[in-house]
Amino acid sequence: MPDKAGLRARLLAARALLTTEEVRRAAGELSAAALRLPELAGARTVAAYVSVGREPGTRALIDALRARGVRVLLPVLLADNDLDWAVYEGSHGLARARLSLLEPSGPRLGPEAVTEADAVLLPGLAVDARGMRLGRGGGSYDRVLARLARVGADPALVVLLYPHEVVARVPEEPHDHPVHAVVTPDGVRRFTAPGPR
Repeated sequence: MPDKAGLRARLLAARALLTTEEVRRAAGELSAAALRLPELAGARTVAAYVSVGREPGTRALIDALRARGVRVLLPVLLADNDLDWAVYEGSHGLARARLSLLEPSGPRLGPEAVTEADAVLLPGLAVDARGMRLGRGGGSYDRVLARLARVGADPALVVLLYPHEVVARVPEEPHDHPVHAVVTPDGVRRFTAPGPR
């Protein structure tokens, strides 16, 4: 099994080869597939993120959720790599932040705000057949998942990826948590169902 750093490097290199048109088309397909998820259709609050660069696109999805009346929480990266949260008020309310991220400029709600989410859209580089997610390695979302577990929150955990990023196996560590579903332009694959809210 490849180490996490090697697998991350290969996956990031593959993303770098995607054309702008491929990224744009995949974003539309991802949004349409994700919006059909029952976990998002019935959600009152969704924690998401704003995709940047060649990441699988989330902007159409978060705009569509907001248009449905869903309260969309977006992360704000703190100095220690933990995440604070703020409500998404539309693209006009996004500001460029460190690491080239786009973050909401509104009032901060605190790191615990994510525990109110009915669904959490997690960034990732890969998910394996067991639902184990490979992130970028900063640990921000490991803290989010640990926080959710600590308070007993069990939102639907969903990752948006390109089809080739669903792999046979990713390396895992004791702190890693499986996700419930992955959405690709090809459709949805479920691993485990979230518990009752």
